[in-house]
Amino acid sequence: MKKTAAAAKRLHVFWIGRVQGVGFRYTAEAVALELNLAGWVRNIPDGRVEAVVEGPEKALKLFLERIAAGPMHPYIQTAAADWSQATGEFEEFRVRFY
Repeated sequence: MKKTAAAAKRLHVFWIGRVQGVGFRYTAEAVALELNLAGWVRNIPDGRVEAVVEGPEKALKLFLERIAAGPMHPYIQTAAADWSQATGEFEEFRVRFY
């Protein structure tokens, strides 16, 4: 289901810590799907996890809160997030492997 850019926001976030090899991407995917968000999450070579997520601002804030307070909490050292207007380019949320 495509999100409309006018009513949605875009969140670009990097999590830093021991966030690879602990199920982080799949946790992010489960939370995003539960909140009906669209976008992707992936590991990046420098050890961080990156996500681009679109949806209502309230749901995006809840996405960040659930990840920060959930089972991945012990692995997160910090998170850096940037906000912008949604592009509406995503149909669903996926784990990327590149």
